[in-house]
Amino acid sequence: MHTRDIYDSGFDEESGRTCNQTSCPECDGRLETGGGETSCLTCGLIVDSYYLDHAAEPRTFADDDTSKERTGAPLTEARHDRGLSTEIGWGKDANGNALSGRKRRQLGRLRREHTRGRWRSKAERNLAHGLGSITRLTGALDLPYAIREQTCALFKEAQKEDLLKGRSIEAIAAGCVYGVCRVNGITRTIEEVTEHARIEESSILNAYRTINEVLSLPAPPRSPQEFVRKLASDFELPPEVIHQAEELATCAHEQGVSVGKHPGGFAATCLRVVAADFGHRVIQRELANAAGVSAVTVRSHRAAVETLLEESR
Repeated sequence: MHTRDIYDSGFDEESGRTCNQTSCPECDGRLETGGGETSCLTCGLIVDSYYLDHAAEPRTFADDDTSKERTGAPLTEARHDRGLSTEIGWGKDANGNALSGRKRRQLGRLRREHTRGRWRSKAERNLAHGLGSITRLTGALDLPYAIREQTCALFKEAQKEDLLKGRSIEAIAAGCVYGVCRVNGITRTIEEVTEHARIEESSILNAYRTINEVLSLPAPPRSPQEFVRKLASDFELPPEVIHQAEELATCAHEQGVSVGKHPGGFAATCLRVVAADFGHRVIQRELANAAGVSAVTVRSHRAAVETLLEESR
């Protein structure tokens, strides 16, 4: 069959559809069907489009281990069984029909026994509780899916090392969230994690230090430069102030001036000094509250930051 015969028939091999129209409604030009679209060869008008792919599954052979099954959700670290467990329905069957009262009572008993046998041990039940806390925390902190998966894997490693004994599951979960954020360079302070956690900050810090010591997390030191943009977004400062404050914070980190100091507090001092240099007024107390430190902390670094600003000119 020639190419012209294919165009005239209007059959698209990719979508398996045939166009019944023979000419363009705008210019009476010849139509071409291909790639899920029917378009005019003269004026380019798209007469019809069809993007649904109803093609068959990939073929398999006797000596091929590839499976054609496409069932179930993807595996995830956020479930104690990696998402392989089953759930018993409630009021309707597979066809959407309402169940009788006798059937509902039977399913209720099955659901109760299913819940009792869901965890094979107390350790698995604690794992499910911890992974649920991690899912809630990462969602509240607006962290991406990959961070949640890493945090769940870290929690499982902590449980294998018996770090949950004598400690709160919520504290270990929050400590894992904070630790993974530190490792990946995500700006989340311990105060932000504590705000959404159901436990005190001291317990979370204790859990994080234990995890960091036993599992040797590759967490680099926090740089004040990481906190500059986040703080500046709350005060609507111009881009030139943010850029200058970032350069100042980076210079302080490289020279060791900010070593041993709260990175958020030092970043707040850089923003305040640079904003004052550009003629923008920022209230020190509000800046300190946004950084999670006291106003004294912001004021104590002012002399060092002003010295760096003078040297950079």
